[in-house]
Amino acid sequence: MAKELGEFLKSRRARVRPEDVGLPDLGGRRRVPGLRREELAQLAGVSADYYMRLEQGRGGGVSEEVLDALARALRLDDDERGYLFGLARPRRAARRPRRARRAVSPRLRFLLDSMRDAPAYVIDHRTDILAWNRMAATLMLDFGTLAPDERNWARLCFLDRRATEIFPEWEHKARETVAYLRLHAVDHPDDRRLAELVGELSLKSELFRRWWTDHNVREKTHGEKRFHHPVVGELSLTFQTLSVLGEDDQVLVAYAPEPGSASEDALRLLGMVDAERL
Repeated sequence: MAKELGEFLKSRRARVRPEDVGLPDLGGRRRVPGLRREELAQLAGVSADYYMRLEQGRGGGVSEEVLDALARALRLDDDERGYLFGLARPRRAARRPRRARRAVSPRLRFLLDSMRDAPAYVIDHRTDILAWNRMAATLMLDFGTLAPDERNWARLCFLDRRATEIFPEWEHKARETVAYLRLHAVDHPDDRRLAELVGELSLKSELFRRWWTDHNVREKTHGEKRFHHPVVGELSLTFQTLSVLGEDDQVLVAYAPEPGSASEDALRLLGMVDAERL
């Protein structure tokens, strides 16, 4: 984790401009993007030598006070701050052996099936698609036709051309997926399947490899997503992500249109078309 910590700090330091944190512009061309190591060390209240050791992966244990100071100096958001702490102080519980693929509970499957008008699915920290309802399969992709190992959003985004057809804003979806994987990887340092997934995608996709090394992290909470369907055209749906109690690695993602919108009409039409196929 020490190497990952150093790479993350370096990537965030390169993002902060001196004027963003009130440092004077002394003129002349800077040899590095963002802050210099010495500038960040000064802002965080640590010695330049100590900070250099952190970036080089030689820092050892880092106190909570130092992590807080670095997070403030680097202007990290909540996701990035949590990721920083996870890199510096990994949780012991995360090292317990894990099942290859967790099944969703029967009650959760019943809930998914009852959401007839709202596309919804359940994913884990690897972006494995564990369960879905009929509307999600109709709008996006019939996940049931895929082999279990292929039911993974990261794999679909970077290795399946259909993803670019489903998502008009494919790059946003793909970057979001990489940031979600990166965020949760810190809590699962011994997850062999996650490491294999990252390794495979890094070999097969230059874009994934580049975006993974950017060290951007982002939790999946809520927002808006655009879809394209060959029958009803383009839809814009809001989504909400809900944690599954009792399953730390599972979240339910549900989509809905704005009331009275063209997307609501399109989703209703899509449901009617699907019902006629039954």
